[in-house]
Amino acid sequence: MEQTIFQHMQIVRGITEKSIQQIPEELADIIPPGFTNNIRWNFGHIAYIQEKLVFGVSGEKMTIPKAYEFFFSAGTKPTEWIEIPPSFAEISDVLIAQKQRIREYLPGNLQKRLPEPFTNKGGITFHTLGETFLFSFYHEALHMETIKRIYRAIKN
Repeated sequence: MEQTIFQHMQIVRGITEKSIQQIPEELADIIPPGFTNNIRWNFGHIAYIQEKLVFGVSGEKMTIPKAYEFFFSAGTKPTEWIEIPPSFAEISDVLIAQKQRIREYLPGNLQKRLPEPFTNKGGITFHTLGETFLFSFYHEALHMETIKRIYRAIKN
């Protein structure tokens, strides 16, 4: 079963990686009416939250750039950025490297208990690394759908 889970991660992250390569970066910072964030924020948010859900909550070192927390954590908004955010190329590199680190770290650790239960902003409490990792697929898919909706709104 563990191998199936990692294959699923490859598929989900592959969709994200392909999308960041296909969307023109000049559209990345547009916030269409009805949205609070842009495409760049959503890609960076996927990277930041995945890092937190796999490494941060398990007490491991988070190795993505520290600035990602300030740009892309829950509740942040591009309209409040006072520094230049990472480029698509930088975010893409982080997503790819992160996938590899997860493939090296997680095998055999899905049942690992978290140092303390983690409750997300939606009120869901997780007790194991596998629980947070599996939830990350749902989270990534939600933000990929938002990216598609923003992209369609911009193109229309």
